[in-house]
Amino acid sequence: MSEGHELAGKLALVTGGGRGIGLAIARRLAAGGARVVVTGRDEAALAAVAGELGGVALRADLSDRGSTDALVARLRDVGRVDVLVNNAGIAESAPLDKTDDAMWDRIVELDATAPFRLIRSLAPAMIAAGWGRIVNIASNAGVSGYGYTAAYCAAKHAMVGYTRALAVDLARTGVTINAVCPGWVETDMVKAAVARIQAKTGRSEEEARQSLASMTPQRRMIQPEEVAHVVAMLCGDGARGVHGQALVIDGGQVLK
Repeated sequence: MSEGHELAGKLALVTGGGRGIGLAIARRLAAGGARVVVTGRDEAALAAVAGELGGVALRADLSDRGSTDALVARLRDVGRVDVLVNNAGIAESAPLDKTDDAMWDRIVELDATAPFRLIRSLAPAMIAAGWGRIVNIASNAGVSGYGYTAAYCAAKHAMVGYTRALAVDLARTGVTINAVCPGWVETDMVKAAVARIQAKTGRSEEEARQSLASMTPQRRMIQPEEVAHVVAMLCGDGARGVHGQALVIDGGQVLK
């Protein structure tokens, strides 16, 4: 999508929009003319983003179903959501014997269930309007498997799976739905992964970072703006034929 105003008059909701990938997406959609609503748990960060973009900040903890329902109710006062970007998520790693029920429930709730519930709540209005864009930020872990990440891979596979299933349901409505599947992106999540590698292996920060970067043939981290570029493209009318897809952005780590 160009930096014009293709999304002028559209309302876009970006979850986890206070930092990282979500912030980059919010900025890109606003540059395309959309009025952006950002939601997440960090009220100060959300307020800063909303102030920068002339948008709306709505605090919500999407791991809490009551908070998610309250967000949907508050959105009714803001307007009909035309673009939904399900970006909020968490990543935790542990071997099988240390992946307890609490970890499983925590990851699956935020990374898979909450996005599905938002789609179920907001898609009907898009269908009634005859136009909508739903983009689920999954992961290349949603199309592959990695050690010590059973819960995370399960949640992201679920997101990719229901993206494909809902694409069939939505095919003739004017609403498109796709999943974007990044690899290692330069965010706080990567910083946490680097810190864990340092703690477990004694490597330096640079060595730990290189161990992650070396997993991709391009030998580099993906930048948040690269993910935002693809999301914005999917929201444009020129991408209306891209539907039910899982677009991998990881420098060639997963080849499909």
